[in-house]
Amino acid sequence: MNFSRIFQLFPTIGFYNRLRRSLKLTIAASVGLCLVVLAASYQQGGLNLPPASAQTPQPQQIGQQVYQALPDFPLENQYVNKETGKVATSNTLASRLIRYHLYVKGRLPTFRLDWKLTLADYLGANEYIVEGIYPGYDVLQTNPASGDRAAIKRLNRNQRDALINVLVKLFNPNYQDAPTSTSPAPSTPPASPTPKPQSRPRLPQPGDADLLKP
Repeated sequence: MNFSRIFQLFPTIGFYNRLRRSLKLTIAASVGLCLVVLAASYQQGGLNLPPASAQTPQPQQIGQQVYQALPDFPLENQYVNKETGKVATSNTLASRLIRYHLYVKGRLPTFRLDWKLTLADYLGANEYIVEGIYPGYDVLQTNPASGDRAAIKRLNRNQRDALINVLVKLFNPNYQDAPTSTSPAPSTPPASPTPKPQSRPRLPQPGDADLLKP
């Protein structure tokens, strides 16, 4: 065995080991620097990532805004919480209706037609509301489904339309009501020309016969 040859390779092996360690340190430093830059950009708003609460409005918050816009809308918040035994005043008809629309039926909150379908469910004119999955069944001592249906049925048509308009605007602030169609003003018929007074025939006068003489 040529030991001298082996001893000559030791410096080369050590060089490659040092080079490999240097590469590892360089890669780790680069990754750390990238993470620092990304974190700084996020804090300064450079990535423009809104918080999750801003992306998905909570039904309870939207429900409170419904009552601010429609103070006469039924609260239906007299139900008792199963765990606390106290009246759950924050569990309102508006919040349950929104949760039913979004989570039970999976309908979009920015279109009037979808809200009309939801109200039709409450009126018994569309899909049947299953009480076993209705919002509040699991936290309230009494299932509020039947009471909520009765409350919606007591609303007149104008109140239901106002509710739909408010809900659409809350979920879509850029929404504008459809312009009310106005009938065109009746065109004024052209004025008929004033008839000229007819001149009466001239009666013969004394001396007119002399005009016929040559």
